[in-house]
Amino acid sequence: MRAIIHVDMDAFYASVEQRDNPDLRGKPVIVGGHAQRGVVVAASYEVRPFGVRSAMPMARAVKMAPQAIVVTPRFSAYAEASEHVFAIFERYTPLIEPLSLDEAFLDVTASVGLFGPPAEIARRIRKEIAVEVKLPASAGIAPVKFVAKIASDLAKPNGQREVRAEEVVPTLAKLPVSRLWGVGPKTEEELTRGGLKTIGDVAARGVEWLEQRFGPQGRHLWELSQGIDPREVVPDRAAKSVGAEDTFEEDLRGVDLLRPHVHAQALRVGRRLRKAEVKGRVVQLKVKFSDFTTITRRTTLSSPTDDGQTIYRAALELLERAHEGKPIRLTGVSVQSLGEPEQPQQLGLFSAPPKPAPRSEKLNAALDRIAERFGTKAITTADIAETGGTADDEDPWGRH
Repeated sequence: MRAIIHVDMDAFYASVEQRDNPDLRGKPVIVGGHAQRGVVVAASYEVRPFGVRSAMPMARAVKMAPQAIVVTPRFSAYAEASEHVFAIFERYTPLIEPLSLDEAFLDVTASVGLFGPPAEIARRIRKEIAVEVKLPASAGIAPVKFVAKIASDLAKPNGQREVRAEEVVPTLAKLPVSRLWGVGPKTEEELTRGGLKTIGDVAARGVEWLEQRFGPQGRHLWELSQGIDPREVVPDRAAKSVGAEDTFEEDLRGVDLLRPHVHAQALRVGRRLRKAEVKGRVVQLKVKFSDFTTITRRTTLSSPTDDGQTIYRAALELLERAHEGKPIRLTGVSVQSLGEPEQPQQLGLFSAPPKPAPRSEKLNAALDRIAERFGTKAITTADIAETGGTADDEDPWGRH
């Protein structure tokens, strides 16, 4: 039986702000951008009773909670906290699937012999995060990813919940159908019209009826209602792509303003590739315009890379062709077609000596060591520094 832990930091960005500024503790805090055109990046638990939620327009949030304290995002601070949290995860398992800066799945099946039962591992992780990073975290423990995610949601804030194999179906049965992955407002409305209001209602329906009504998604919904979710925890090494993206506080127009953000994203991707010891050949740029339309552009490199500067040059070329002169709300950079790095070949008796490592590899190795010892803010490039960011700013792609 697999043991999956889903760890989710509680109101992560808002919690970092409250940690770093004692005057904000216990007060309603909104982390967000422009008061009229921005969106809520994070909402503290103190402001949520007023209906404020992340991704809500700032103008609406401020009207709902006029007494709230609005704080400008500091993505470099969140990235630094995230790196510390993920370093704690790595003490317990190498099987870590990041979903964003503030949440991840951990497969601890093979860790039980060393660290004890899964619930004890989750307690240790949460305690170490609280002591070392001084932030609250919630955890869900279950045999499958879908149920572990639901369990962590039910445990919030600052708690944990374990759903054992025999408890999966009864636990799910009480929850609304909207909790099923893949159920949006339209599907929820159609399920409700069919008399299915809870996950238990879906589980009680025949799979044939669901397939007739919803096609292939019908079987997917039925399997989830039974706690069937065969998906593995996929670490970066086994991922199909590694990426980073940012939603801007205000819409940006023009390559000059966008260049440092794309540069930072490319460097973040490069660091994650090197950490996972993989390289990729396909660089993809994602652009979301102010009207929320999204485009992607990609290019294939002549050889696989994990070098952030190489990724940046490819992404910048894509940006120059794709920006269309319209205001841009989000950019993202990813590398795909991942594979293992080339292994050194054993030398024959009369072989030529190996070529020295390229200067970029030596430089990257040095920069990685500096970042590990002194943090990601210790060294960066001039254009990124001018924007107030680092090469490890927000990564809601994470894969988010």
